[in-house]
Amino acid sequence: MKQYKALKSGTDIRGVAVETENNPVQLTDEAVYDLAGGFAQYLLENGVEKGERVAVGHDSRISAERIKTAVLRALCDFGFTAVDCGLASTPAMFMTTVDFDCAAAVQITASHHPFDRNGLKFFLQKGGVDSGELDRIIALAEAGNPPDGVKGKAEAADYMPVYAARLRDMIKQEVNAEDFDHPLQGLHIIVDAGNGVGGFYASDVLQPLGADISGSQFLEPDGMFPNHAPNPENKDAMASVSAATVQANADLGIIFDTDVDRASCVDHHGKEINRNRLVALASYIALQGNDGGTIVTDSVTSTGLTQFINETLGGVHYRYKRGYRNVINKQLELNAKGVNCPLAIETSGHAAFRENYYLDDGAYLMTKIVIQLSDLRRQGKELDALIASLKDPLEAAEIRLKINCDDFKAYGNTVIDVLSLVIRGKENWRAADDNREGMRVFLDGKDTCGWFLLRLSVHDPIIPINIESDVAGGTKRIAKQLLEFLSAFGCLDLKPLRDFLK
Repeated sequence: MKQYKALKSGTDIRGVAVETENNPVQLTDEAVYDLAGGFAQYLLENGVEKGERVAVGHDSRISAERIKTAVLRALCDFGFTAVDCGLASTPAMFMTTVDFDCAAAVQITASHHPFDRNGLKFFLQKGGVDSGELDRIIALAEAGNPPDGVKGKAEAADYMPVYAARLRDMIKQEVNAEDFDHPLQGLHIIVDAGNGVGGFYASDVLQPLGADISGSQFLEPDGMFPNHAPNPENKDAMASVSAATVQANADLGIIFDTDVDRASCVDHHGKEINRNRLVALASYIALQGNDGGTIVTDSVTSTGLTQFINETLGGVHYRYKRGYRNVINKQLELNAKGVNCPLAIETSGHAAFRENYYLDDGAYLMTKIVIQLSDLRRQGKELDALIASLKDPLEAAEIRLKINCDDFKAYGNTVIDVLSLVIRGKENWRAADDNREGMRVFLDGKDTCGWFLLRLSVHDPIIPINIESDVAGGTKRIAKQLLEFLSAFGCLDLKPLRDFLK
C-alpha cells in the first residue's frame, strides 16, 4: 500500500520536490497525482459534481510546472474541469471559490521553505481543509482507487487580475480620495516580494492607484530565491526591506512570503512592524467598529501586547496556540458562540479578518494598513503613532531544544506536566491564567521580572522556549533557572540552552 502520511504538515502537504545531494524526491509525479486524485475523490464524496471547476495555481518554485501537470491530469481524470491559473498567490486561489465560479482550489506551494521543497494546499468553498479532512484525502490517495473513465477537461484562466482589482477597489472605496481613481497619489511604498508571487502587489495594486513604487525589490518570480529567504520572519529578509525603505525614503516598506499568505512591513524610519508590533497594528485596525472585540493570537505574544489590546484598545486578547489554522479555527468557534472576534493573527504574519472570509491573506492585511496610512497622512500623522504605546520587552530570546526519543510528543508533554507541578514550589514563579499551549510562567523577582513559555512544537520533535524580561540580563537569569529544571530530562538536547548562557 502507498504511504503518504509522512507528507502531511498540519493542514498542508509538503515534501522534497527537487532532488539534492542528501534529499531524494518525495513529491514524485505519482505521489502528486495520487494526492490530487484523493482530493478529487473527497470532493465527489462531499457533493461536488463532476464537471465543476477546480482552480489550480502555483508559486514561483522551479518544480511548480511539473507538479501542476500531475494535479491537472488527476483532476481531469476524475471528471472535473481543471482551471489552470498559473502563477498565483495562495489567498487568490481560495478567492476563486468566491467569485470565479470554482467549487474548490489547489495551490502548489511550500510557503517560505527552500527551493527544493514544494507542497499542496487544498481549498473548499468554506475555506482550507482541516487536519481531519486532509487525513481523509491522504487515505483516498493511498487507496489508489482508479477513476471511472468519465474525464473532465483542462482550461486556462488568469484570476490574478481579478484578485488585484478587488484590492484596488477596496482601497478606492475606503480612502474615498478627491481623486477617486488615484487615492495613493503622494505616497511612496516599496514592495519586497522575495522573488515569490507578491510582485503583483506593486505593479497591479499600488502603482495604478498613484503610489510611487520606486525602490521596490525582488519583484521578479525566481524559484531559486537568490536574494534572501522569502520569509517575513527571517532576520536577513527584514533587514533587507528595512534598508531598501530607508534608501528610497519611502513611507512604507512591505514584504511578503513566497505565496503571499503572510506579510510584514517597516515604517518610514525602517523600523520593523512585525511579530508583536504587526499584531498590535492589525488589532488597532480590526477593532475599529468592533469595540470590545476579541483578538485571537498564537501563544508566543508578549505581555506588552496583551496590555496594548486590553488597555489601550479596549479589546480582549485571547492568547491561543501556534499554527495559523489553530488561531483561525478558534476565531471561527468564538464567533459561532456569539463572541465578537474580528481578527485571528499569528506572530508569523498570518492574519485572518472575519470580513475577508476568515482567510489568512498577506495582501489583504497590507491593503488594510495602506488604507490606514493614507488616512493618517491626511491628518499629518505617521503609522508608527498608532502603536507608540506598545511596550516592548527589554530583552527577548527563543531557544529550541531537540527531543531525542521516538515518542517525542509524549515526552514533551511529560516535561510540561512536571513543570506545572514544580511551579507550585518555586518562589517568584507564577503560572499564567490563560495557558492554552504549554506553560507560560511569570517570574516576579527584581532581577528577572519577565516570563518564559515552554511548549511542544506543532510538528517537530522540538521544545521551543520563549523568554522575555524587562531587566538587563534577565533572560539569562531566567534561562539559568530553566536549565536547573530541565537537566533532569535526559532526552532533551540542552546544548542550545547552555550555549545561550555562555
